[in-house]
Amino acid sequence: MARFYAMSIEPTLFGDTSLIRNWGRIGTHGQWRVDLFAHETQAVDHFLALLRKKRRKGYTLMRNRDGQRHA
Repeated sequence: MARFYAMSIEPTLFGDTSLIRNWGRIGTHGQWRVDLFAHETQAVDHFLALLRKKRRKGYTLMRNRDGQRHA
């Protein structure tokens, strides 16, 4: 089954930092989850931990249409 998992770190309107995750089967919109963090470093730490976990499961990094890398 072909799956995708995408993550991004974005600022919120209230000065917090959010880690936005989207995953599911390729060809669908998938599911979304937003985690809020008081500090950007916490979001980056969580992002990197999830990235390592997904890489161990076989996910690979891809480039989107803008040339940016994503998992």
